[in-house]
Parts: sequence; C-alpha cells; structure tokens
Amino acid sequence: MWNIAVILLYDYKKRFLLQHRTDDAPASPGKYGFFGGSTKAGETPELGVKRECYEELEYELENPRLFLSTIVDDEYGRRKVYVFLEKYNPDKKLVLHEGQGMKWVARSEMGNLDLVEYQIDILKNMYNKI
Repeated sequence: MWNIAVILLYDYKKRFLLQHRTDDAPASPGKYGFFGGSTKAGETPELGVKRECYEELEYELENPRLFLSTIVDDEYGRRKVYVFLEKYNPDKKLVLHEGQGMKWVARSEMGNLDLVEYQIDILKNMYNKI
C-alpha cells in the first residue's frame, strides 16, 4: 500500500479546483480529479501535498488542513489517501504543469463532469465542510 496526498483548493464562491487529467494519464485518464499524488519515501502527507501542489500548479500552500484519510481499493491497487483543504489565495497565480486543464467546480456542476470514481463521495462531503 502506498500513500497519496491530495489538495482541494476552494474559493470564496465555495467552488473546488479540479484537474482535468490527460487522456494518456497512467491513472484515471481523461477524468476530473484532485491535484496531488504519491508521497515520497520518508515524506509526511503534509509535505507531500505541498510538494505536489507546487509541482502541478506552482502554488505554495500556506496551511493545508487534513480533512480526511481513507483507504482506497480499486484497479490501481490499495492506497491510503490523505485529503487536505485550503482556501485559495487569489493574490497567488496558478500555473498548470500537469493535466490538460483545470476548472473551478461548484456542487451543481459535479454531475456534468467525468470524475475519478473514488473521489465523488469525498467531493460531495467536502462541499458541506466549507
């Protein structure tokens, strides 16, 4: 089992920033999902999510708050997923380095997106927490 650390940035309109994965991504190609990825050996989930967020968005997290940790079993194997939340600071810019796009998503738009399966329920619960 390996660890995954992901971030859900949210804005003042209570929308979450999601990544549109490339069609050739090794996991969940073409789907929308969370930014983040595997932690490195010896790396805490918090350090991993900060590194991944900077690598993927050039965005430095200020105070990511651990919202949830859960075990996921699917076609990609068994993983422990750490989900962090942080309010987006609009004074900082976002520069996409991974995926084919990104989108701020309101709860009402979730049904219109092809989302990573295990992230759907997590995302629904997150809207109630911000």
